[in-house]
Parts: sequence; structure tokens; C-alpha cells
Amino acid sequence: MSEELSDLLKIRREKMAEFRAAGMEPYPYAYSKTHSAAQITSKYSGLMEHEESPEDVSVAGRIVLKRGHGKAAFATIQDESGRVQIYGKLDIIGEQKYALYQKLDMGDFVGVKGKVFKTKTGETTVRVHEFQLLSKSLHPLPEKWHGLQDKEIRYRERYVDLIVNPEVKDVFVKRSKIVSLIRKFLEAKGFLEVETPILHVMQGGAAATPFETFHDALGMPLFMRIAPELYLKRLLVGGFEKVFEMGRVFRNEGMSYKHNPEYTMIEIYQAYADYNDIMQLTEDLVVAAAKEVLGTLEIEFRGDKISLAPPWRRITLTDALKEVGIDITGKDEKGIRMEAKARGVEGAEEIGIGKIINVLYDKFVEPTLRQPTFIIDHPLETSPLAKKHRSKAGEVERFELIIAGMELANAFSELNDPVDQRERLKKQAELKAAGDLEAESMDEDFLRALEYGMPPAGGLGIGIDRLVMILTNQASIRDVLFFPHMKPIAAAKPKEEEMRALDESH
Repeated sequence: MSEELSDLLKIRREKMAEFRAAGMEPYPYAYSKTHSAAQITSKYSGLMEHEESPEDVSVAGRIVLKRGHGKAAFATIQDESGRVQIYGKLDIIGEQKYALYQKLDMGDFVGVKGKVFKTKTGETTVRVHEFQLLSKSLHPLPEKWHGLQDKEIRYRERYVDLIVNPEVKDVFVKRSKIVSLIRKFLEAKGFLEVETPILHVMQGGAAATPFETFHDALGMPLFMRIAPELYLKRLLVGGFEKVFEMGRVFRNEGMSYKHNPEYTMIEIYQAYADYNDIMQLTEDLVVAAAKEVLGTLEIEFRGDKISLAPPWRRITLTDALKEVGIDITGKDEKGIRMEAKARGVEGAEEIGIGKIINVLYDKFVEPTLRQPTFIIDHPLETSPLAKKHRSKAGEVERFELIIAGMELANAFSELNDPVDQRERLKKQAELKAAGDLEAESMDEDFLRALEYGMPPAGGLGIGIDRLVMILTNQASIRDVLFFPHMKPIAAAKPKEEEMRALDESH
């Protein structure tokens, strides 16, 4: 900390003591306000010069601008709704209180009461009759143009970022609206929001590496959930036909511009539906969110012009590979392995054919898809919880929704045959025993539930953070999370510089 900054901090603490000595507590319990800043500027916008409101208003907020000296001074306060100007004058406030008024700093929270008037420049302003310091800011705010620009600091000190960069707040307001819209959309279609455990006895529901923890009272290890899928399917067994859950999931994997170790996902299950029905539901949901929050289906994301106007393209994974020059149609296992090896797929001679096809798709197809595209019909080997395709051997009824080179959603016609499911989970258990940390666990309770009978169903998972990224044109997932995960400052610099470079490179 520089000597200059230390002096500023010292001065602010001295001012705090002066307020207390003068009988004004710098951290009172509450303040009664009658209007927000936006309500004042809206309600009194029609005032003429030299005219003032017939009644007093009281408003509270943070001081973000100060100007003027001597016997009168203007300031601007900011609350959740916006900004409003205030005007303090010695002969109105009184000598002792005005001396304190002049000691208010940028960043202080203040409550003011008085009449509203218009200045000569036409700005709606509150003439201060009374004021109360509500919270003394002991740190100076960054300057608007030279202050909080470093992204690492902005992520670490999001509270300051929100104060000085209003556009950041707008992103999170839109995020809240998107989440609210999704809930209303599903509830209007008869879906019930439910809650299932976050601590799982075993991992399941997705191919991912879990975070492990330990429950002392039960004396047993537990896993932070990687997906709520298997519990939601149990609810279909129990008789619920349309359910969804929105919440955090946790995956102990790498970080990038589109990955964070904990993120928000929504999973949706509908009985008596298949993946074709769920494709339509997905399209309708995203379109509704864009219309409600943005008012348009023509958006920009990371420099790409994207049209969300339906209908969206549907193409099989095999045909999508063919479009980038990788034709695996009719090739046997040896031919696919040779193709993969020629294209630099690591371990092409050892890993399963389904995984090879998936790697080819991830590497050569997904990054090229900018407009909304449903990639349908995936390899059976990589989808142990999906129903076998009704007409294509070796494939399952599964789709991924890709927008701007990112997977936004993953969905199946859900596997409800308990015998088939048991056989597939046995193979997953063998992979796990061989060291595959992402393989599904052999969940006997889930299998028992299926044996009671689960109706045919379609299921869907959507990454909420990625959806918000796309609808708010934010380059990194860390820009749509209030508090993205960061290393402690002492150990952070090399890794955070690497992350920043990764954000900027995409």
C-alpha cells in the first residue's frame, strides 16, 4: 500500500471520528426514505425553474460525484434505481451541519431530506434541509476512467466493480430476468420446480470429475453433485410427470472462458416425451428468454452476428463431421482409428470408438458452429443414460445445442429400460475401475427405482451461465458470475494472467 493511499485512509478515519464527536453516528441502524432516485427524477421532471415540490422527499444512496466549495456544494448520489443530484447550502443546513456536509466523501452513503427543484441547467435536484451519514466509506473509490480496469481486480472486488462500472450491474439484472423468465415459462407449461440433494453418496448423471467431501457424523465420503439427473428421474418413477431443478452443480475440472468449477444448470424432465419434443421445448425457451430480455432475436456475441429466429438447424453428428471433411460413414473400427490418428487425436489407438468420434466432433465441428444448431444422434458409448436410437445401431437419441461454438444444452430420450441401464452402468463401472474418473457409478438405488417402472421421458440440461453470456454478449463466464473462483492473491498472479490470456484469445 502506497504512503499516499495510507494517508487517504487515515484522513477518512479521522473524519469518521469527527462525525461521532459531533453527535452523528456514521453507521446508524436504518433510514426512512420516501423515494428512489429514479422516482424523484421521474415524478418531478415537469418542475419549472424557480419552482419546487410542495412536499419534502427523502432519498438515500452512495455519493459518486462532488463539486462546489464555500457556502454551497452539489453532489450526486446513486441508489439501485439510478442517480439524483443533491444541493447543500450553509444558510439552509446550518453552520455546524454544513461543516459536516463538506466532510462527506465520495463513496459515503448518505440520506437526505428536502424539497425538489430544477437548477438553471434543468437538472432535477434535492435541496438538502437535513442529511444523515449512513455509512462512512473508508476506502476511496477508483477514478471512473483510470480506476478499476484490471479484470482480475474487478473479479476479486466485484463490489467495487458494481459501483464504478454501471454496465456490469446491467448484466446481472438481465441475468436475474432470464432466470425468472425460465421459471415462469416452465411453470406456465405445467412443470413443477423441485429440489434434490447437492451432497451425493456417489457421482452420477454426467461424465465429469466430482469434488469429494466427508460427512463426520455419518463417517462417510460424499460428492458434490455433478448433475441432479438421477434424483429427478426417481421423481418420474414416483409419479411426477413434469419437473425441473435450477441450481449449482460442481465439476472438478479445468477453467476457461466457458468453464467455472461451480455453475448454474437447469435440468428439465418431461414424461411421455422424447428428444424431438425436448428440442422444440429448448428452442421455445431460449427464444422466449431473448424476446423478453432483449426484445430481439438478432444478437451479437463475441463479434458474431447470431440469429435466434426459429426454426433452428438440426443435423446428425455424423453429417456434421462430413461437412468438415471427416466422413466416417461405413468405416469400420480400424478405418475410424486411422482417420483419428491422421487428425492428431491423442490415444486414437486405445480409446473407444465412441470417444474417438466425440473427440473429432469436439475438435473439428463444435468450434465452427456459430448459429443455433442441434447436433443429434450421438455414439452410444458416450451416452450411458440415453435411450438407444430407434433406427440407428450404435447411436442414441441425444442432442446438443451449440451456439457460437459453445455447447449450451444437452438432452436425451431418457433410458428407462432397467436391464439395459444395468448393463451400461456395469461397463461404466469397469471403466471407473480402470481409472476413468468421469465414468458413471453403479447406483443400485437408481436401478431399483427404474425396476419399479419409469415412463418414457425426455430430459434436458441447460447451462444458465452460458445462456446469460450469449444473451448479454459477455466474453467470459467470469463476467456473468458475481464472484467467480479465483486463487488467493499470494498464489494467483501467474495463473490469473494465464486465465486472462485465455479469455482474450477466445
